Amino acid sequence: MTSDQRDAADLSAVPTLVHGRTWEEMTPGFTFRTTGRTITEADLIAFITLVGVNEPLFFDVQFGLDHGYTGRLVPGMMTFTYAEGLVIQTGSIHGTGLAFLHTDLDIKAPVYVGDTITVIVEVTEQRAASTGNRGLVTTRNSVYNQRGDVVMVYSPVRLTKGADADGRI
Repeated sequence: MTSDQRDAADLSAVPTLVHGRTWEEMTPGFTFRTTGRTITEADLIAFITLVGVNEPLFFDVQFGLDHGYTGRLVPGMMTFTYAEGLVIQTGSIHGTGLAFLHTDLDIKAPVYVGDTITVIVEVTEQRAASTGNRGLVTTRNSVYNQRGDVVMVYSPVRLTKGADADGRI
């Protein structure tokens, strides 16, 4: 084996930089913030084309203006998926998240092209699952725009890994 090669056992001995939190580490009251993400016109066009949300409200600026909106409107489902992407990018569930089981979702205000969103995540509940070394974690995810306005609140329930007997993930 050359110095540019490592066997699999050797690779697994090197810890990863990012690892998620176990359900035991996600205690009620634990709160963190994501980075921000500005939603662009290209993002909007790609999203509505990809998912088939070809409503005039999302691709016709004048239609939106005629119906009381003040800019290029972003679909709520796009805001949700971008918010989830921001949460995942924190690494908080990297390697520990097992399933997204449920959510309640409220859209509080419109999001427009050019808005920058960020998410505040607060753990509201956690408990052991009925089987296996895993638990259920519920959070309240509040999505804010660059002005500090809450634009969406959702409360996902996630199935999350637990720590091994020796405390490892």
